[in-house]
Amino acid sequence: MGWLVVGLGFIALSVGFSARANIGLAMAPMELELGWNRTGVSDAAGWALVIMAMVAPFAGNLVDRFGPRLLLGGGLVALGVGMLGTSMVQNAWQFYLAYSLLAAIGFGTVATHVVSTAVSYRFSERQGLAVGIATSGSSAGQFLFVPIVALILAAFGWRASYVVLGLGCLALAPIVFFLLRNEGTSRTSRNAVQLDSLPVRLSRLAKSGTFQLLFWSFFICGFTTTGVIETHFLPFAATCGFPPQESAVAYGLLSAINLAGMVFAGWLTDRMNRPLLLGAIYIARAFSFLILLMAADDINLLFGFAVVFGVFDYSTVPPTASLVASHLGMKVMGLAMGLLSAGHALGGAVGVFLAARIFDWSARYDWVWLVAFGLAILAGLMAFAIRENRGRDLVPAIA
Repeated sequence: MGWLVVGLGFIALSVGFSARANIGLAMAPMELELGWNRTGVSDAAGWALVIMAMVAPFAGNLVDRFGPRLLLGGGLVALGVGMLGTSMVQNAWQFYLAYSLLAAIGFGTVATHVVSTAVSYRFSERQGLAVGIATSGSSAGQFLFVPIVALILAAFGWRASYVVLGLGCLALAPIVFFLLRNEGTSRTSRNAVQLDSLPVRLSRLAKSGTFQLLFWSFFICGFTTTGVIETHFLPFAATCGFPPQESAVAYGLLSAINLAGMVFAGWLTDRMNRPLLLGAIYIARAFSFLILLMAADDINLLFGFAVVFGVFDYSTVPPTASLVASHLGMKVMGLAMGLLSAGHALGGAVGVFLAARIFDWSARYDWVWLVAFGLAILAGLMAFAIRENRGRDLVPAIA
């Protein structure tokens, strides 16, 4: 059952994150057809991240109690309906309803925190590797599907790209629902998970210094990935005059490298000092942003950034999930990961909003990359401040 959860989680994240990435491809043609500016489209993406942040803790708490079946299956339905609705929008309120609400509910449940929690409950050995493989679906789908969606968009328009993504989500939903047994937290009894009430568990997490460091570093993680790269990488390439198909290939390359980076980070998580690994990932990510300051006139540098950033993109997830499990305990794994994902989504929303306003003000992205550089350095320092506790009780008191 454990590896089935890994496989289905991988596939669900592949489809879900491809749907999220499409906003970057569709942004410019949507602006042209609907007469919106960069801030208008980006704000809808930003509010979607806010809704994700609201949904994530509830999804995390539910996966603690009931397992991933209903969350992933239902999330794919919400995501599919939201994508199809987005394909038909004619004005702003329809876009906000379809994308920023319906699709965002799907984004918040077809998410790495749900998959990583479900996988962590089922593995005591090779946990980091299993989480790394499952959550690398968030990159695999973008590597496989984003270039294809870019071709569909170029040939048939941005609306067709959302139709294809919506139908894909709806087709996958019943497969996930029927193949995943709803057995809840298989390595931990449900009674154990329900010993403490939700307010008690929230209070303990809020008082945990380790949780605070993980939360705020993951907030910055969201800013520097979902906020400024997932949403603005392709629009940045368009402002540089690079062809959309080549830019989509660069983004696909980033996702392919990210897939390998996540699996490798999961393997390393099982073998080395995890705070050191996590901090090093953030610091390396920071320096990758400096490449974009020189990439405006050279598409080769855009591809170079894709390779370097790809290694360190979502590779924060395996060590973060492992640190949550060992420092905070399996009984609050889903809730804690849900709250961290809420922070990630809020950080992403801030990145989306800020980057759009900087671009509308200056017609450039240079300050966006500099801000991302500084914040990623700060996240690395936060990670270094966490103590390693490997080898101690696997379900400790929250500290």
